[in-house]
Amino acid sequence: MTTPATSPSRRSIFVASFIGTSIEWYDYYIFGTAAALVFGQLFYPSFSPAAGTLAAFATFAVGFIARPLGAAVIGHYGDRLGRKSMLVLTLVLTGSATFLIGVLPTFESIGIAAPILLVLLRLAQGFGVGGEWGGAVLIATEHAPPGKRAVYGSFAQFGVPVGVLTSNLAFLAVSPLSDEDFMSWGWRLPFLASIVLVVVGIVVRRRLQDAPEFERLKKQQTLSKVPVAELIRTAPGKLILASLAAIAPPAIGYSVIVYMLNYGTQVVGFARPLLLTLILLSTVVWIATIVLSAVLADRYGAKPIYVIGTVTAVVWPLPMFALVDTANAGLAFIAFCVAAIVQGLIVGAQGRLFTEIFEVRVRYSGASIAYQIGGMIGGAITPIAATWLFAEYGSSTAIALYLTGICLLSLLGILALQAGHAAKSEALPAATDG
Repeated sequence: MTTPATSPSRRSIFVASFIGTSIEWYDYYIFGTAAALVFGQLFYPSFSPAAGTLAAFATFAVGFIARPLGAAVIGHYGDRLGRKSMLVLTLVLTGSATFLIGVLPTFESIGIAAPILLVLLRLAQGFGVGGEWGGAVLIATEHAPPGKRAVYGSFAQFGVPVGVLTSNLAFLAVSPLSDEDFMSWGWRLPFLASIVLVVVGIVVRRRLQDAPEFERLKKQQTLSKVPVAELIRTAPGKLILASLAAIAPPAIGYSVIVYMLNYGTQVVGFARPLLLTLILLSTVVWIATIVLSAVLADRYGAKPIYVIGTVTAVVWPLPMFALVDTANAGLAFIAFCVAAIVQGLIVGAQGRLFTEIFEVRVRYSGASIAYQIGGMIGGAITPIAATWLFAEYGSSTAIALYLTGICLLSLLGILALQAGHAAKSEALPAATDG
């Protein structure tokens, strides 16, 4: 049984998982918001508006390229040294890069060096985020008592919508500024404010403890020497299928929180503060759905809930764009809320599913790499593809069909995926600690 002495430590683990991940995703998402609103004009001013937007979204996408690399490197050390130290490292990397973006001179001041430095800092952001999700989920799920892995894993999953919420709030706070002030210095404030959040996160995460099942392997000296190589050798099919399964949430998510900011203001005609507010309010639905999904995943299994969520991801893009295209704020809000439900259904079950897929020896590497590859395909490419498709066809229908297609890949991946028996049996040491 859990003694009173261990309860505060356990609670601090879950608090650290939630707070730290929220800060990481705040840092990551304010870049996406800025890419949609200002980076094209400030860092790529010699391009046409459409080309500048594409260049800004391409810079945004660079972070996704670094994420699988960060997942592999940080995952390696997470499987070798432990989850705690890597979670502190990811905060430092991402937070420092975000702050430096806030003081970065624009193209007008230093010329071509400005977009080059922006890309390098985005790479650093992506590298740090690449190792964040896997560690934050595992530090929670590996401490979970029997039958509670999805609920405990959802603490880390809250970080994504909370990151969207806080990043939108940050930009909403500076939206009343005049266009001149916003473009001159107002956009920098959300980036500079992140340094305070990072300090708080580091203080909390320094109190973390690794889970008993990982410590058991460490004590027995049975940790994997090269986790990524072992993962590729022993479970390549699971890695590929889990990566496919991870595409749908970022595909739907980034179509709303990144591309819609540009499409909704430039094409449909929504005011920037109104659109930010609608997306902000929809994150409340996102969070509530994560809670419901996690409870259902612990009761009925992670895979069935994940499948239901992925089916809705396949179906929703066409109605979503049709509602936004009406230019009616109420209908657009419905579109964003249902998109939030789609994401919440999937990610509420994802923490438990990805924990059970991979054995403890390679779990940090496996969960991180699969999640980040899915994020790269679903999140990095979607805003770029959407911008190009609209420029080519002048219609949102092509964008919606694209989203449906890549979400279908996720559905096929999850239907083919089976969690490993070994991973399930390894939950027993954690259960005896609960």
